[in-house]
Parts: sequence; C-alpha cells; structure tokens
Amino acid sequence: MHLPSLLALGLPAVASATRLFTNHGTTSGWSNSYKEHKGEILQVPKVVKSGPTALKMTQTYDPSYTGLYHAEVHAYNAYSHGDERAYGFWFRLPKDWEFTPDQGFNIAQFIAQFPGMCDEWMPSTMIWVSERTLWTRRKYGSLCPSTSQKTKSINTGRNVTAGVWHKVVVQAKWVPDDSGYFRLWYDGEKVVDEAGVPTTIAEDMPFQFRVGLYANSWNKGYKGNQPFRQVWFDEIAFGTELRDADTR
Repeated sequence: MHLPSLLALGLPAVASATRLFTNHGTTSGWSNSYKEHKGEILQVPKVVKSGPTALKMTQTYDPSYTGLYHAEVHAYNAYSHGDERAYGFWFRLPKDWEFTPDQGFNIAQFIAQFPGMCDEWMPSTMIWVSERTLWTRRKYGSLCPSTSQKTKSINTGRNVTAGVWHKVVVQAKWVPDDSGYFRLWYDGEKVVDEAGVPTTIAEDMPFQFRVGLYANSWNKGYKGNQPFRQVWFDEIAFGTELRDADTR
C-alpha cells in the first residue's frame, strides 16, 4: 500500500540525527593535537572505558617554565553561530589524584582563533575540575575589547570521584543573543539547564572542540604535592542530536 509522505500530509519532515565526529580512544582521527613543555598525549591499553585503548594526557609542573600546560586533542568545526550540537566524552582521574584547593584542571573546551584581533585564541565554554567539583561556563558579549567578554561560571554541584570513569554530555544552541540554551549531563543526570541565554560571543568563527588536560592554574602559581598529573579520556563524539553524543 502506498503511504503518503509527511510533506503531502502537511506535516514537517523529521530531521535525522547526524554524528559529526567520533573517536574511540585513539590518537588518530583528530584534526590536530597540541602538547606544551613536558606534556604527553598517549594511546594506552588497560585503563579504558570501552574497546582496546583510551587516551592518556599528562602534564608535569616545572618551576623554571613560564608557559602554559596544555595536552589536548582537537576536533575542528565543532560549532558556528546558529548550530545546535551535542557533545559527549568519558574521563577518569587516577586513584591517587590529589584534590588541591584553588587549583583548576580543565578537561574540555571550545576555542576559536581570531587572527589579528585583541584576543587571538579565545575559549568560550570550558569544563574543569576544581578541587572535587565539576564546573563549566558560558562566555558571551564581544571579543574586543577583552573587557567586553562576559563569563558565567557554573558550579554543577557534583563531585568527581578519583579512579572512576565519568560521562559528560553538553548540548547547546550556539548563539550570541538570548535565544540560546545550554545543558550539561554528568553521569546521566542533567545538572545544568539554562534557556533563553547567550552561549557564545558576537563574532562568528568556527570553534574547535578539545579534550585533554590543561593545568590552567599552574602558570599562576603551583599548589599541592602532586606535580605530575594524568587524566584518561575515551568514547568522544559530537553531532546534531543528543544520541550523537553517546558512542556506547
């Protein structure tokens, strides 16, 4: 029997989900990778969420070094203005991770390059561990001057357990006005849900999605008793629907 199409019935067509990027814990398949100073990006067995390997990022504090401490992999074209996207990844801290007050360790970020502008590399949303708590943020406003950039840091209210795999999913409509939304799930629980908010800056450039270890407190001053840090990552994906962010 011939069935009428949705358009013939006057109903909107259902958009299909599109997974735009997938990585199963390998160093291959990324647009780029970047490590600074003594940082490492390794493909390792044994400590995995799924499959044969995961990614391990490491950094080592050096009191004589004055630069930054990135060890990240990059997926280009993760969003532009108007995009609705969902992103997911698993991460694991080692069992002996030292939760140090006033020290933040970034595990994911969105960043774009603005050549010749006042802030050539500017991250928008970031996700980090501060002491035991998972944090994220929204950035909006204008790129230049840098004082026009507005940031809202968001405490998810959820702790990170060392030695355990955790799942993070972000879903956003990326717009510079009040028509956006920003949501974050942690281990399957929605812990951030903001609607009618700006989610990115006014200047439109393709933003990258990066996961890895960025010890972004160390260039401001080291604290604690654990100068070597490592974080594992696995099953990373993003796409147009929530289900595209889950590779398992």
